[in-house]
Amino acid sequence: MRVVLVGVGRLGSFHAATLHGHPDVTELVVADADTARAAGTADRLGPGARAAGSVDEAFAAGADAVVIASATAAHAELISRAVRAGLPTYCEKPIALDLASTVAALREVEEAGTVLQMGFQRRFDPGYRSAREAVRTGRLGRLHTVRAMTSDMAPPPPEFVPLSGGLYRDCLIHDFDATRWVTGREVVEVYAMGANGGADFFREAGDVDTAAALLTLDDGTLVTATSTRYNGAGYDIRMELAGSLDQIAVGVGARTPVTSVEPGAAPGVPDPWTGFVDRFGDAYRAEIDTFVRVVAGRAANPCDGREALEALLVAEACEVSRAERRPVRIAEIAAIAGTGAAAAGPAS
Repeated sequence: MRVVLVGVGRLGSFHAATLHGHPDVTELVVADADTARAAGTADRLGPGARAAGSVDEAFAAGADAVVIASATAAHAELISRAVRAGLPTYCEKPIALDLASTVAALREVEEAGTVLQMGFQRRFDPGYRSAREAVRTGRLGRLHTVRAMTSDMAPPPPEFVPLSGGLYRDCLIHDFDATRWVTGREVVEVYAMGANGGADFFREAGDVDTAAALLTLDDGTLVTATSTRYNGAGYDIRMELAGSLDQIAVGVGARTPVTSVEPGAAPGVPDPWTGFVDRFGDAYRAEIDTFVRVVAGRAANPCDGREALEALLVAEACEVSRAERRPVRIAEIAAIAGTGAAAAGPAS
């Protein structure tokens, strides 16, 4: 098949290499707002890859599928363009930074009757998959507490922050999706707080550099989700699940950037995770492989656009909670968006 990839930044270039090396992909056409970057990517990949001079040119190439890894602001428009052309589409989260644009894009997908697979790579990580199995099989007994964490090693560039959607939509949205997917439950209420102790550009953008949220699930399970842009020890992504029979953890291993201060413990972590591609490389490859198989008719869509909407509803509720310093129910945000709460339901 011929695949068009729009956006070849750090993650987009990683997807480019995965697609180029996939046995089912005969040609990869890459496009980027920076045409020189697109050309450089195609040159590095070699035969089977070529750069388009524009997105228009890329779409005119006669694609069988589209992969979107561009700047977030362009996602909704690119999704609409792809599905109107009847093309199966993969898009990195989110669909859009606001609920209205997200809902509008999903309507177009539904009307077009084609595939939209969203990029929530933790669903393809072995640790998260094992945690999901442990919860679903009852190994933990009654699940009562979940602790989720997303911590960046260093802040993003200042110019990224105003375009990111904020810490809840950019980072913690992965924890919100993973919570739904692992537990099989819906978030019904949130209470969120944020703080700024680092660079001024977070505050100037109306964002925070550190955040915490308490989520209540529909069965009463309590979830704490925290995130920070400042974790100099390394890139730390974890989920701990505590039940009446057992407690398990995702993301705890030799490269987890945490040093124990107990007597006799190792003095430090020699090779900590440094970023999302480093930590989740295999998961990213697995989700792109799954998308190719979806396009070929050999797999079902593992994460459609409605799942992305559910995670965004939680992120939006957290922003309202932080601003108004009060608990916020997801149904309240869903009503504002003109959609029903728990529209997708957890993935089976």
